[in-house]
Amino acid sequence: MSMHKVIYDTDPGVDDAMALLFQVRHPEIELLGITSVFGNATIEDTTRNALFLAGRFAPHVPIARGAATPLVREAPGPLPFIHGNNGVGDIELPAGTDPAAFGATLDPRPAHRFIIDTVRANPGEVTLLAVGPMTNLALALAEDPEIAKLVKQVVIMGGAFGIHGTLGNVSPAAEANIFNDPHAADLVFGATWPLTAVGLDVTQLTIMSAGYLKALRDEAGADGQFVWEVSRVYHDFHLSSEGLDGIYVHDSSAVAFLVRPDLYTVRGGPVRVLTEGIAIGQTIQKPSTMPVPAPEWDTRPSQSVCIAADYAGVLDLYRATLLAAG
Repeated sequence: MSMHKVIYDTDPGVDDAMALLFQVRHPEIELLGITSVFGNATIEDTTRNALFLAGRFAPHVPIARGAATPLVREAPGPLPFIHGNNGVGDIELPAGTDPAAFGATLDPRPAHRFIIDTVRANPGEVTLLAVGPMTNLALALAEDPEIAKLVKQVVIMGGAFGIHGTLGNVSPAAEANIFNDPHAADLVFGATWPLTAVGLDVTQLTIMSAGYLKALRDEAGADGQFVWEVSRVYHDFHLSSEGLDGIYVHDSSAVAFLVRPDLYTVRGGPVRVLTEGIAIGQTIQKPSTMPVPAPEWDTRPSQSVCIAADYAGVLDLYRATLLAAG
């Protein structure tokens, strides 16, 4: 059995919470730490939510508080109509922000320093699994560029490349995680570490239906009940905004790629992120098969972008992982 040593960089977030549970329950993942970042809520709330989730599911895993704002832009506002007023579907949380109240540990280091130190302590072994804005990763690169050579791989949930006509979810051109810090994302895509983007092109075709969620609730014990409860506000948003009686599987798709890359088809080539203009946050890949010169891309490393998946296989993997752990 191959083991994946993971730092989970996250802005919890309903789908972030579901993806954390997936990692904790999967036997091939060793979670080394959780780093919070702004995004789905403020850094105060995402850090509190990370403490809550770790205390409930992985009390041995340290939390490191990360960036409160993007590198250049202003921080986005919370998204209570998507993730609830508390960021995790309005499920009940302990009062206050004392880590001890959550049964979790807050590391004294900022998230980017935690990333640097952990990667250097485990050279060639650490996967950075990032499902929020890429600010912590960009800050780690800025402070210690050499870590790009020491990371095993980076897997992000982010971007939209128009593969199936999917271009964005917060603007006609941009996916939320990239849009929230496009400058950081462009730096992260341009680093020399091997990176795979699991973007809207595949995550919006991976759908947990209402029936699927009910089955998890009824069959997967306390974990299934948690998934059901945390996803109620999120489900209501999908139903009201798009008429979708279910939820898109965004962050858990990045976990699925990590443990079962055979479920995905990827395309190689350098990626740029637009950092200004009306299409800010747009992710554009120059496919490796494209022969024409493109100077803004050609000096950058080739990265992988998911363009198709065995969507039913991803859903089966999530369900089987929770059932096996029950």
